Amino acid sequence: MQLKLIDSYNRQMGSMRVSITDRCNFRCVYCMPEEGLDWFDSKKLLTFDEIERIVRIVVRMGVKEIRLTGGEPLVRKGVANLIRRLSQIEGLEDLSLTTNGFLLKELAGDLAAAGLKRINVSLDSLVKEKFFKLTRRNALHKVMEGLEELEKYPQIRPIKVNVVAMRGFTEDEIIDFARLARRKPYIIRFIEFMPLEADRIWKKEDVLTGKEILEKINTTYMKLVPMGGEDPSSTSKNYQFEDGIGQIGFINPVSEPFCSTCNRIRMTADGMFRTCLFSQVETDLRTPLRNGCSDEELEQILLKAVKGKELKHHINDSSFKRTTRTMSQIGG
Repeated sequence: MQLKLIDSYNRQMGSMRVSITDRCNFRCVYCMPEEGLDWFDSKKLLTFDEIERIVRIVVRMGVKEIRLTGGEPLVRKGVANLIRRLSQIEGLEDLSLTTNGFLLKELAGDLAAAGLKRINVSLDSLVKEKFFKLTRRNALHKVMEGLEELEKYPQIRPIKVNVVAMRGFTEDEIIDFARLARRKPYIIRFIEFMPLEADRIWKKEDVLTGKEILEKINTTYMKLVPMGGEDPSSTSKNYQFEDGIGQIGFINPVSEPFCSTCNRIRMTADGMFRTCLFSQVETDLRTPLRNGCSDEELEQILLKAVKGKELKHHINDSSFKRTTRTMSQIGG
């Protein structure tokens, strides 16, 4: 009988985020410092062979979804080849990628041909000056061109556009994003600002909640109605406009934590296994991989780590402690 990745709260792990690089061509304020962040030594990054081996093992243990992340995963040379290899793993039902979109115009065709099924594109502002202020890069036009290119490849669906919602920054663009969801084949998703930024400027008062955004759309633009039918482990509460044209999702980890049904695990680009985005503990997979560990031994390491998965994060508790890693080092 095949071992399953089930934690001590009887949650079966079904989704894994796999970071393939900590490097990024943006410097978003909620993720990285403007300058000075040390990159991982290239020798510490897992090779594609090592990544594929771990993915094969976790899929045998019940994981059905793999999402490639970074940093910015598209800056890793040969990413389409990795996607092609992973897409051929028996039992893997969903293979997706999160990107800032900067390189999509050039790479969308290769990603589609390789077998990518879904994609999330980060886009926190539709205003050139605000986009620059947030990402510290003059690149809004490149991201928009990348999204347009994605539309040519229907095998990559849905196209989800992720908007980090921050008080004092996002409010005046909520309706513009709602309009984008109605005129383009994109699912717009608002994500509450989380304490993972390198500059440690996060305050709870800066969180623009999903409920506030929903209310603004309902009262000033058009009514949204719940779509229903979501997987209990889904991070997003999904809505569509009352006339059926356009979808909006809300990911509310701060104001409405979804930890009780969490089925997600993570692996960093340097081979550290994490059971929560906010974990204080990591399990080293790179060392046993490179020391000749068998698949069966790796399974036992993973089982032990998953048994220690946290019941919840503690963002709203006085006991909350920030993880020592930034988002780019963990994987978005």
